[in-house]
Amino acid sequence: MGAESAASIIAGEDIEFLRAGAGVEVSVAEVLRTTGHDLFKGVTLETEAEFFAGARVDLTIEEAVAAARAWEPDLIVSEHLDFVGPLTGAILGVPVANLAYGPVLAAQSIEETTARVSKRYESRGLQYEAARWYLDTCPPALQRPGWVAPENWIGIQPQAHRAAGQVPPARVERGEGRPRVLVTAGTSYAAPEVVSPLLRELLKQDIDVRVTLNRASAEDFDVDVAAVGGLEFVGFTPLAELLRDVDVVVTHGGAGTVLGALAEGLPMVVVPQGADQPVQAERVGAAGAGIAFPMGEAPPQKVADAVRTVLAEPSYRTVAEKIATEIADYNTPAEVAERLASAISR
Repeated sequence: MGAESAASIIAGEDIEFLRAGAGVEVSVAEVLRTTGHDLFKGVTLETEAEFFAGARVDLTIEEAVAAARAWEPDLIVSEHLDFVGPLTGAILGVPVANLAYGPVLAAQSIEETTARVSKRYESRGLQYEAARWYLDTCPPALQRPGWVAPENWIGIQPQAHRAAGQVPPARVERGEGRPRVLVTAGTSYAAPEVVSPLLRELLKQDIDVRVTLNRASAEDFDVDVAAVGGLEFVGFTPLAELLRDVDVVVTHGGAGTVLGALAEGLPMVVVPQGADQPVQAERVGAAGAGIAFPMGEAPPQKVADAVRTVLAEPSYRTVAEKIATEIADYNTPAEVAERLASAISR
């Protein structure tokens, strides 16, 4: 379930999509109206909480409840910064599982969001309570210091995205040829004017570079493709396919890319652009699975130098492979689905 603007994201995934609520821009405008703060110009703890646990809930809950009531779910799975799903579950009496796609939220964030969304529960004669299950994709090596798993914790393997029904592609063992580097900045942060200077620096090295296009085309990048070898632009391709034969991933730090790369034991250079990416970047760097830059402090030459370092220093790959082992010890998505289905059928 999501706003109309999200429908294209899962097109072709063989998933029924229920349209409900406002998209990001409308929710941002609501925060601006209620707080006077423009989230596109910066985020504070309070305005982030207002966006997720205030404005988005207010703008979405009625449509979400109506859509869910008509569809009649037996279980609602809601990611850890979505508060519409849990409130919908409380209103309809449907159990909820919380899916964490990265390190546990900071204590201050939990406090701020809980305070705001609790008022939405109280206005409906309900009491806020935590989800029945906490589904955790984050390996221990990336968790915040001092983290302790809650009683309702279930580890679930993060897996790089692949097409519906596709068997996980086999990993290609790299030989003695040129290293291959994947440069991917996700769906929202892959502006050619940002990526092009980095590509020019990377191509000074003796490496092959694969770049995801997302909404751009190869012609949008300020790189003389005809004058260089080893540069490949690719359109939308499941992440599992992109990762199968690369040595290092240069990424914006989106949770899907970070966790997908680590599940394959691949080290990274992380250049965060916004959202939760600075958190992912900091944890990758702290774990030793790659080199991470603070947001806004990643000149192309330094990023290219970091790629050279990660390729040359085996410890980054060793740590990434150790984290992949941690991930492999978690339950598979199919096992978690079976466990939840069994629990709700009792």
